[in-house]
Amino acid sequence: MDLEHGKKPSAQPAEACASQQVESKLVGLRLILLRASALSATTVAAVVMGLNRQSYTAVVAIVGTKPLTQTFTTQFKDMPAFVYFVIANAIASLYNLAVVLVMRRRLVQGRVQHLVLVHMTDMVIMVLLATGAAAAASMAELGKNGNLHAHWNPVCNKFGSFCIRGGVSLVSSFLGVALMLALNLLSAGTNAPRAGQ
Repeated sequence: MDLEHGKKPSAQPAEACASQQVESKLVGLRLILLRASALSATTVAAVVMGLNRQSYTAVVAIVGTKPLTQTFTTQFKDMPAFVYFVIANAIASLYNLAVVLVMRRRLVQGRVQHLVLVHMTDMVIMVLLATGAAAAASMAELGKNGNLHAHWNPVCNKFGSFCIRGGVSLVSSFLGVALMLALNLLSAGTNAPRAGQ
């Protein structure tokens, strides 16, 4: 229309388009960084807990002057809550890796749009991680403090390294939950309709 009246076309739409592209790429970069951080946290949690194993040797009896010993071994597979924890973190890690690879390619191509399907799946993965971490945390608390009412003794005084490594993996998993929550909030803000559009 400006050309018909002998005026130069305004540069504002081009500048607005360029700023929207830059903003879109920045949001996409933030999403990738959050997702890569969640990938790292959940991978560390799954690997540390998956390799968690400790043995403890105790004297169970003394025959004459010779002590009889027995070796007790614990590993993550002994408790279903820890198995669920490892599986949940492994699923979250694989999912985040797949999405990072796809989003990175889209960012390079300049087409960063956070899909609603990815956002919904992110919510499911966040809930899966939260339930796995909560189940493992309840077992960790039981292992550390025992339960006087049920006459279950604490085991962390015997299997200290196992409990410390389990605690590290729990902290890493809860960090992954927090990162997935932040990712969901950023994704919801990106997908929300804006006023004036």
